[in-house]
Amino acid sequence: MMVNTPEMYEILIKGHLSDYLENQFEGLEIRREANGTTILSGLLDQSALHGVLNQISNLGLTLIAVNRVDVEE
Repeated sequence: MMVNTPEMYEILIKGHLSDYLENQFEGLEIRREANGTTILSGLLDQSALHGVLNQISNLGLTLIAVNRVDVEE
């Protein structure tokens, strides 16, 4: 695996995002879960992943987990 190869990630955030906050994560799939969390998912290289994590921090959101998802080819 090369460092800059895009991988599928799911990023779990505490709470549901407002429409404004959802717009800050353009290009990612956003799922509001019944348990009150939000999952951001998409293909991200390392630079893009760090950018999303920085955006979460800058917006004051609570990060719960980051998981790389194996995609069957």
